[in-house]
Amino acid sequence: MPSSTTDTAAGTPPPPMGRRERKKAATRKAIADAALRLFLERGYDEVGIREIADAADVSTTTLFKHFPVKEALVFDEDADQEARLLAAVRERPEGRSIPAALREHALTMRLATADNDPRFTAFTDLVAGTPALRDYSQNMWLRHTAALAQVIAEESGLATGDPACTALAHFALEAPRAAAGHDDPRQAITRAFDILEYGWNALPRPSA
Repeated sequence: MPSSTTDTAAGTPPPPMGRRERKKAATRKAIADAALRLFLERGYDEVGIREIADAADVSTTTLFKHFPVKEALVFDEDADQEARLLAAVRERPEGRSIPAALREHALTMRLATADNDPRFTAFTDLVAGTPALRDYSQNMWLRHTAALAQVIAEESGLATGDPACTALAHFALEAPRAAAGHDDPRQAITRAFDILEYGWNALPRPSA
């Protein structure tokens, strides 16, 4: 996935990688870049795995070590995405509710437009126009439900496994789907999060 101006994660920068890690990261990036270039040139369904491996100058075995399925070639930042998602809750400004923090994350990270970046626009068009990629993208986000629910519980003083936390996490991750097909995606997402905000605020809290 091409970088956008919203891709910088909050918090302390990670420690420098060792030589082996740098080599693995470079190989992974070369594969992902080659795949995206071919997908944008010819369409996702028209490009085979062997073509991508050849373009990246690696074997298909090496490709599958980094990307177990074809769809993953388009989304190479899954772990970073989860870190930013959890940071949106943990590091929200004082006075901002958890649903409001998740709404802001959805609007800035999942509805990013990367103004004046034609490559990013082409990427979003590729995903939007390819059913397999749309489904994979949404399922990728939903894999973070348990981790997000855990952080919501910690930040709210609720018990781990509280179904309200799991429900908020699930529906917050599903909410951006509400933007699909709307003339104003930002308004659609905001309206979806209004429901989560009101429901969360009305939830009975455990007594001290």
